[in-house]
Amino acid sequence: MTDVVKLMNTILLFRYVGKFLKNLFKYLKYYTVESILGPLFKLLEAMFELFVPLVVADIIDYGIKNGDKSYIFSKFLILIALGVIGIVCSITAQYFAAKASVGCSTKLRRALFAHVQELSFSDLDRIGVPTLITRLTGDINQVQSGLNLSLRLLLRSPFVVFGAMVMAFTINKSASLIFLAVIAVLAAVVFGLILGSVPAYKKVQGELDTITGITRESLTGSRVIRAFGMENSEREKFAEHNGSLSKKQRFAGKISALTSPMTFVILNIGIILLLNYSGIQVNTGSITTGQAGAL
Repeated sequence: MTDVVKLMNTILLFRYVGKFLKNLFKYLKYYTVESILGPLFKLLEAMFELFVPLVVADIIDYGIKNGDKSYIFSKFLILIALGVIGIVCSITAQYFAAKASVGCSTKLRRALFAHVQELSFSDLDRIGVPTLITRLTGDINQVQSGLNLSLRLLLRSPFVVFGAMVMAFTINKSASLIFLAVIAVLAAVVFGLILGSVPAYKKVQGELDTITGITRESLTGSRVIRAFGMENSEREKFAEHNGSLSKKQRFAGKISALTSPMTFVILNIGIILLLNYSGIQVNTGSITTGQAGAL
């Protein structure tokens, strides 16, 4: 029964994300060119980055092995060229991604503000002014940051992963299976942590709305609070909700903090296994030292 509930929550989460993206595209369509050029230049950067291990493998197998300094110098110039082109592509991608994300969030904020102006008094009381303030400020800033990050990394990361996997298969098929297994485990862990952190951050957002409301009421009603001597009770109420917010933020932060160490542990275990297997392959003559380094 628990598994069914988790599955339903996951389905509802993806439906919510899909609906959100559909509404976001209404404002992102005004920046279609920037939204295409940003990921495109990131893909170009990733493509040039994937050529680096192959050039390094040639330096080891031919330049260092034969003591050919001119060959090493020529490959070194190629590495510099790949690095410079990659930096230019990265900066260009960042420019287009920033332009699209800032422009989209600006239009979204204006549309949301116009919608708030049309709400009735009953709707304002039901939703709450603190919630609307949070939506207009912090939430839209998060959308802007998330959109910027997505335009830069949403296509680049899968391209780098699958591109590296294809490169590994071209060098040695058996060694690349280790690479494939590490990617599968890593993807499962990362998506599991993401799905686990979403409910925690929802609770943080709700508590943040409460804190914003208490702060607003204390500021606007400061004279009334002083007149009735309610300072201590207001301090206690704020401290109670502030402590609850801190606990929820720490819990959500702990889940998110697991992403980096778990990623490094899995990657390092994969590197150890790959180096061990590649070393055995080099000793048997199945692959060269440069190919082992490229893996």
